Amino acid sequence: MTAFTRTKYRTSATRLAAAAAAVSAGVLLLTACGGDGDGNQGGNEAGTSGFNDADVLFAQQMIPHHEQALEMARLVDGRADDEEIKDIAGKIEQAQDPEIRTLKGWLKSWKQPTAAESASGMNHGSHGGDGGDESAGMMSDADMAELKGLKGAAFDRAFAEMMIEHHNGAVAMAEDERRDGRNGEAKGMADDIVESQSAEIERLQGVLDRL
Repeated sequence: MTAFTRTKYRTSATRLAAAAAAVSAGVLLLTACGGDGDGNQGGNEAGTSGFNDADVLFAQQMIPHHEQALEMARLVDGRADDEEIKDIAGKIEQAQDPEIRTLKGWLKSWKQPTAAESASGMNHGSHGGDGGDESAGMMSDADMAELKGLKGAAFDRAFAEMMIEHHNGAVAMAEDERRDGRNGEAKGMADDIVESQSAEIERLQGVLDRL
């Protein structure tokens, strides 16, 4: 078996910081044009504690990130051999599909645009074209095409490697929300993401160790 290697995609704290700063600038621009980003609108679906720019950024970034994780998980059927890979993919679908709906509901109730409509002009609703968004662990179109073309043990290894990187990006974004966010429900989701995806990273690493 030829081991699947990926040397160009490594999560970088510097790139994470740069990406977060760039998107934060877009959120701040939106805030300047559209009102107080540290809002305390009554009756929103994410609780009564209000929200700030970090909460908006968290939702806008996590939606496309989760969507790509679902796309990856749905490739498992008919391609994976490893039963643990299949189980992890099922858990990703069960957890992240409802979270996407919740995140979209928060943005709607906060009267904030979805990431794809961000005032920064950056389309975060995609996975960044051929280049991807390495800083958040996002896969490029080329990565996804390569994954789709694999089967059996080669797929299992590639999926585990890619999903570890993808989860690391989600954990980093969730940790930013735990530190900087204001909304209690958004921070609670961030807690859940850190806990669940850190555990899945350990499981995926275990798969790699025995393949």
